[in-house]
Amino acid sequence: MSQITTHILDTSTGKPAEGVLCMLQKPEGDSWQTIGQGETNSDGRVPDLLSEGELLDPGTYRMYFDTGAYFYGQSIKGFYPYVTIVFETFDQSHYHVPLLLNPFGYSTYRGS
Repeated sequence: MSQITTHILDTSTGKPAEGVLCMLQKPEGDSWQTIGQGETNSDGRVPDLLSEGELLDPGTYRMYFDTGAYFYGQSIKGFYPYVTIVFETFDQSHYHVPLLLNPFGYSTYRGS
């Protein structure tokens, strides 16, 4: 399992959000560099954002979720074309960054 994992629950349907592009990024100057990416599986998870055994240094990172394409694929007009979550790691332990999503809102928390 990757050091950084995520999952998305579509709270409008009560089901996992399958097929959402997720990118793990780190700051590079005034922009962000993608260091891992994947698409959510049928359980709404991306378990392999990083290569097996790869550990990130403590620091600031960002998860980018292409929510617009997800809702467009369902013929739903969503308010947020993408969601970004900036978070900070303090050590090399596992960090889980979940996203609770619906067409007009979202929330997140540090998962386990």
